[in-house]
Amino acid sequence: MNPPRPMRILMACAAFPPYMDGGGPISALMLARMLAGEGHVLRVVNAADEEGLERLDGFEVRRIRPTNVYWNYRRPRPTWKKAVWHLLENGNPRAFQVMRREIADFRPDVLLTDSIENINVASWAAARSLGVPVAHTLRSAFLLCWRGVMQKPDGRNCESQCTGCWLTSLGKRHFTRYVDAVCGESREVIERHVSAGYFPNALSARIPGAVDKVAGAAARPFPADRPLRVGFLSVHTPFKGLQVLGEAACAATGRPVDYVIAGTAPDGSDAPALTRAFPPERTRFLGWSDPAAFFPQVDLLVFPSLGREAFGRVAIEAFAHGVPVLGSDLGGIAETVADDHNGFLFPPGDVAALAALIDRVAGDGALYERLSRGALASAEPYYRPHVAAAYTRFLTSAIDHAAARLERGREQVAS
Repeated sequence: MNPPRPMRILMACAAFPPYMDGGGPISALMLARMLAGEGHVLRVVNAADEEGLERLDGFEVRRIRPTNVYWNYRRPRPTWKKAVWHLLENGNPRAFQVMRREIADFRPDVLLTDSIENINVASWAAARSLGVPVAHTLRSAFLLCWRGVMQKPDGRNCESQCTGCWLTSLGKRHFTRYVDAVCGESREVIERHVSAGYFPNALSARIPGAVDKVAGAAARPFPADRPLRVGFLSVHTPFKGLQVLGEAACAATGRPVDYVIAGTAPDGSDAPALTRAFPPERTRFLGWSDPAAFFPQVDLLVFPSLGREAFGRVAIEAFAHGVPVLGSDLGGIAETVADDHNGFLFPPGDVAALAALIDRVAGDGALYERLSRGALASAEPYYRPHVAAAYTRFLTSAIDHAAARLERGREQVAS
């Protein structure tokens, strides 16, 4: 079989390094590097404070000024400004014009949107107006929920799209008709959107996030001569469930365990309301930490999210280091963590269940070593070559699907 021909890909991102906020920008950078590594001609477009064009790792990065009233939605904003931002995210005429200009300038074979905040759903219509196929990667529930997490303010998960989010997302749903192919890092996040009437004309595919193989990674021996080190690596928000791990740390009664906590709150603080339960004599707070520096310091990762993660790349980063994972049994985490193979799942928010699992793993060396071997083996499908090839196939299918759509249109006109 002949290798697929190189494509010209315009990849529009909600966020891209050097802006770092959780796993999204990291995943976008990894995807860009993979596509460039596949031999495709790539330009990344994202909103930033200043315009510019630079070269990075074999591809171009085009920074454009925000088309909305601001681009960094993590910073505190006045209520009126937030309302305007959300309104415009349902279809921004300025974004249509700006992205149409960017598409016309680069002349891609396909537009790939990696998340859609700030780049705007109107980009899909801009591409369609120029006859360019559109593919989209889902990394959150932003299209369904203005909060992006499908969770009530009190922390209760929404089983389906509530009336308020339905009304405030009508424009987003409308513009998904211009998408030719959609992929998600979990089957669950795709189904959530399709069942709500999104992407009615699109092919769909599950393509997980990618990690690089860690040089020298091996299954971990059980640390019999010291306490087991349990880690957490994520942004410190209630959604991520850090407070659940803190309470479980106090509830665990078995072999002594140390805790290593990495990450900060969106405002840069250590979110004391979420971390106060941790026993200070057995807890280290690292602040923001690179996964390559973090995972050698821990034996077990806890991923206690209270809401549905679209994927949760920190779990596969753990696997690549031979670190087992205890994760919440919902969303993308439930598709990644396999009970009694690479870790264990527990009901979200269940402090007693998490504490019992920590005690179980900390007190059973043979179990720990078996889970570590399973974690390392589980990383294999997520290594970059596998995921890169899957994306090339996915984008090729988007182009072919768009061509078939055009051919059907010509046949209907002719008849």
